[in-house]
Amino acid sequence: QVQLVESGGGSVQAGGSLRLSCTASESISVMYAMAWYRQAPGNQRELVARITVSSGRTNYADSVKGRFTISRDNVENTAYLQMNSLKPEDTALYYCVAIRTTGANTWGQGTQVTVSS
Repeated sequence: QVQLVESGGGSVQAGGSLRLSCTASESISVMYAMAWYRQAPGNQRELVARITVSSGRTNYADSVKGRFTISRDNVENTAYLQMNSLKPEDTALYYCVAIRTTGANTWGQGTQVTVSS
């Protein structure tokens, strides 16, 4: 079972930037996609961004388009989420997910992002 370790969260003022990293314990090349989800208190978990591992095709939530960029490094077995122009509403616990074609996905433990106004 692959393990995912997220890092890079923290506290930042509105307009600032953070870069989240998600390192897998084994090759991500066997995964269909890597994704970042987030969950704010009282809200449902939502998809932020997803990247297909083989092609690099990306998808974003409308709320983060133009501000966030997802990428992956198949050699380092790491997925990234570059977050720019952060807003208070981006405050949430961010989770990395390894997505398999079988549907047996693996979730990381999450990293907290707090944006103050």
